[in-house]
Amino acid sequence: MTSNRLPDEFLGSLPALQPGWVWLVGGGPGDPGLITALGLKALCDADIILHDALIDERLLALAPPDATRIYAGKRAGVRSCKQDEISDLLVSLAKEGKRVLRLKGGDPFVFGRGGEEAQALARAGVPFRIVPGITAGIGGLAYAGIPVTHRDTNHAVTFITGHGSDGKLPHLDWGRVAKSAPTLVFYMGRKFASEIAEVLIAGGRARGEPAAIVANAARPDQQVFITTLGGLGEAAEKSPALAIIVIGENVKLAQELSWLAAASA
Repeated sequence: MTSNRLPDEFLGSLPALQPGWVWLVGGGPGDPGLITALGLKALCDADIILHDALIDERLLALAPPDATRIYAGKRAGVRSCKQDEISDLLVSLAKEGKRVLRLKGGDPFVFGRGGEEAQALARAGVPFRIVPGITAGIGGLAYAGIPVTHRDTNHAVTFITGHGSDGKLPHLDWGRVAKSAPTLVFYMGRKFASEIAEVLIAGGRARGEPAAIVANAARPDQQVFITTLGGLGEAAEKSPALAIIVIGENVKLAQELSWLAAASA
């Protein structure tokens, strides 16, 4: 799909990515079909695309052939771009009059450091737009058949990062985290799955509480590991690195609501 294949009336109703602007766009988790219409419009308009490691190549293929694609991802254990370098590049490209798309997996404002990039743009006087995306903690779980909320299981959910800026388990009041909501969703927590389970159990969560790891969520190679809080560490050892962890009674619903295998058949 390119911009000239979108209905003209619809295309004309959407804002355009203008020269000298930066759009911070969430591409959603995995499945390229989860990008928003505004995200597609930005892909069609962009001169420069700075994308992270989570963006599907099929999305990048929708950009104009002459658009410059720059890998600006960060992966644990892999030499990658520093955040200040990415922010500086966004500023400099926009000031050259380029139409700049910063394309990030999930949602740029949910553990995506989009807020930091937006601050850098604002402080440099660069105009920008935020285009939210479907975050992995919602969309990734949906692809595993796990509703992030369900009125029979939970009326609240807590989203938590699985590691701090120092690369270690975050310094949180884990007793309060354990009691914060019936459902807990951890981003980037697979490496510390055993430690997370230990501190939550110490904080009062039941060892036998349902838990799941959704690896490579919303991708063709998605894997779902259903376990318990006490078995979370063992399950994590079998899981690929790119994973979302969910803890709560709504994990049980995956047995009834797992739809992806049937859709792929």
